[in-house]
Amino acid sequence: MIATATIPGHKGELRCYHHDGAYEVWVDHTELMSTRVFGSEEALAELALERLGHRKAPRILIGGLGMGFTLARTLALVSEKAEVDVAEIVPEIVKWNEELFGHCAGHPLKDPRSNLIVRDVRNLIEEAPDTYDVILLDVDNGPEGLSRPSNDSLYNKTGLKMIRKSLRQDGVLGVWSSDDHAKFNARIRAERFSVELRHVKARRTKGARRAIWTAKRL
Repeated sequence: MIATATIPGHKGELRCYHHDGAYEVWVDHTELMSTRVFGSEEALAELALERLGHRKAPRILIGGLGMGFTLARTLALVSEKAEVDVAEIVPEIVKWNEELFGHCAGHPLKDPRSNLIVRDVRNLIEEAPDTYDVILLDVDNGPEGLSRPSNDSLYNKTGLKMIRKSLRQDGVLGVWSSDDHAKFNARIRAERFSVELRHVKARRTKGARRAIWTAKRL
């Protein structure tokens, strides 16, 4: 173990490990992220931007910096005129990206299109109506809060309505989850979105199955 961090609203701690050239971040007994396994995090950006279609200067919000792989893939797929806000609530995650493992994703925070915001993504969404073309949520382990139970409020009925208001017309919400979530699947389909659920492998061609929802605002 090389570093630890506290999580606002959670009694446990984040622990960062480095071994055999790879970095991992754990909470309690669960691995949250690894520099070895990031294919599904890249797929989150790919699937959401595919549904959005071409826009000259999209504005995008990523909830959860993680190890930077979703951000890096987003930047690779959008134009030079794009703006990408990244909301991360744990300052140490930002520090670790800057000092420990940012090179694994190509240091996407250094891209001039990136705008890092150290705060709760839910508050940011609430304060930004009709602002974003795409909102990507890789917060916790998906719709069921693990490291921070209050994250559930992003994925409940009120949270989805708030997200819809923050999206521009035909904007797209992308949600990453470590597993299927039947209640969330029904909940998001009940809102005014056109919803697609895709399953991808954690390592692109192998590994655990992950769920990704893309929901276009109608």
